[in-house]
Amino acid sequence: MLVDSHCHLEYKGLVDDQAGVLARAREAGVGQFLNISTRKSEWEQVVGTAEREPDVWASVGIHPHEADQHADLGREALLQAAEHPRVIGIGETGLDYYYDRSDRATQRDLFRMHIGVSRETGLPLIIHTRDADGDTLAMLEEETGKGAFPALIHCFTASAEFGQRVLELGLSISLSGIVTFKNATDLQEIAKKIPHERLLVETDSPFLAPVPHRGKPCEPAYVANTAQFLADLRGEDVNDLADYTTANFRRLFSKAVF
Repeated sequence: MLVDSHCHLEYKGLVDDQAGVLARAREAGVGQFLNISTRKSEWEQVVGTAEREPDVWASVGIHPHEADQHADLGREALLQAAEHPRVIGIGETGLDYYYDRSDRATQRDLFRMHIGVSRETGLPLIIHTRDADGDTLAMLEEETGKGAFPALIHCFTASAEFGQRVLELGLSISLSGIVTFKNATDLQEIAKKIPHERLLVETDSPFLAPVPHRGKPCEPAYVANTAQFLADLRGEDVNDLADYTTANFRRLFSKAVF
């Protein structure tokens, strides 16, 4: 069994045929899904899908692109949402300096608030970072010094040095279909060396469809293509990779009941 540890089932391209999307993924061997929220207005939908579908779980959080629209979001709102039995993660959250769609200081404030909620609830923090590795790492190191919290870097595309440092902090790393792209040679070298006990797989669907589906809307079923590519890259059997990445998901997202 595989797990798609990061998908957006409420986004256009998936929500229009959500039942079909899930059916195709199950047929491809995907047994669990983590449906990720990016803004408060999505929380009810994301949780609703998790209530309706027993193999779908939910996260609650604010994407850095949405930080300006949620600058006054109080931690109590996030804490209350995290109490729902189908909510197993906090995020996605983090820093994105590539598009700069929100004020950087506001992004950092919300990221710090999410970290505090992760620490308080014990729910894993789902981190997005793009062109902000220095600030992301500095905040993670500072906040880890205040007390441990479970976390992973989703859709990892950073440097080998960044990867090594977050692994040293105890974080996990999730790889998306980007690792299958022909020009992702640096990422592929990093992917070979990630310890198997820290590796997860995801689609980030409907974005970033892996080879051989590039150019199409991505679906959770395609996590099987990423898993096969990674297994070949790492010289492993794909069934073994499926087993340990699923075990890693279950260990990290321990609130989920399987």
